[in-house]
Amino acid sequence: MAETTVETPKLGRRDFVSDQAVRWCPGCGDYAILSQTQKTFPDLGVDKEKFVFISGIGCSSRFPYYMNAYGFHTIHGRAPAIASGVKLANPELSVWIITGDGDALSIGGNHSIHLLRRNLDINVMLFNNRIYGLTKGQYSPTSELGKITKSTPLGSLDRPFNPLALALGAQASFVARAIDRETAHFRTMILRAHNHIGTSFIEIYQNCNIFNDGAFAPMTEKETKADKVLWLENNKPLVFGAEMNKGIRLDGNVPKVVDIGDKWSTDDLLVHDETDWTIAMILSHFTYQDEFPDPIGVFYAVDEPIYEVMLAEQIEFAKKNKGAGDIQTLLDGADNWVVE
Repeated sequence: MAETTVETPKLGRRDFVSDQAVRWCPGCGDYAILSQTQKTFPDLGVDKEKFVFISGIGCSSRFPYYMNAYGFHTIHGRAPAIASGVKLANPELSVWIITGDGDALSIGGNHSIHLLRRNLDINVMLFNNRIYGLTKGQYSPTSELGKITKSTPLGSLDRPFNPLALALGAQASFVARAIDRETAHFRTMILRAHNHIGTSFIEIYQNCNIFNDGAFAPMTEKETKADKVLWLENNKPLVFGAEMNKGIRLDGNVPKVVDIGDKWSTDDLLVHDETDWTIAMILSHFTYQDEFPDPIGVFYAVDEPIYEVMLAEQIEFAKKNKGAGDIQTLLDGADNWVVE
């Protein structure tokens, strides 16, 4: 009898659109991120039933409701802990953490750094609007120094967290940045993150048009973005500007913006290398510095041992050398007493 093959129907954007009404403020940058995610996920080649979206608390954390896939809206800052458990319980799942600058870097800061250093095969999307939007406009861990908000009427005295520098310091194996309005580029970042084996971390500049409108306007407005955005391309010199006539070079170990022309050529510029941690860290510190453009793209991508693989190997090693074990025997312990 001839074998019959059943073709798996090709997924489309609507397969990832849930039946839940999207409850974000009109004009919020979250809409663009959601739309591009729904458009891109059918192309990842993964069964829809294997996707899991896990979030904490915040505007961005409503994301699992709007993706027609498995999801878990957890508690403030604890998405990495829940996601780690899900991945360890079923390594075949494609696990995505959706979080915000407050959720991931304030109450969830400790969970975030340990997720990154452990390097489970989990993907993190951090929506960074540099404000607390859900609770109506307080300053967040990424708000600029001197930021005037409802909770800092005279200006914030806190030096802001730099999410990418933090991720690199925690030994993350994939670190990237995207912008909500640059949807085609964001699609590329999703694909790169998905294809990376290990923890991927994407910071997404996301506009909160109600409580922090225009936070990233210099990088999104037509008149200014050419001079304010440095598009990262692996093994390419760091060039930017409306006429691509500016670049980044190192003076010793200090980055400088130079004009390309009679004195400097592209041969004098720093060449981006995604495997070079030092270059990635230098680029991450352009953030919050007006004299430099903001880098967008993949900062760092290297292969490192995967936590869940090492854990499985460790368990098998223990079974081979000590046997499968018995839970009741373990609970009883080597010494016990009978109390009469």
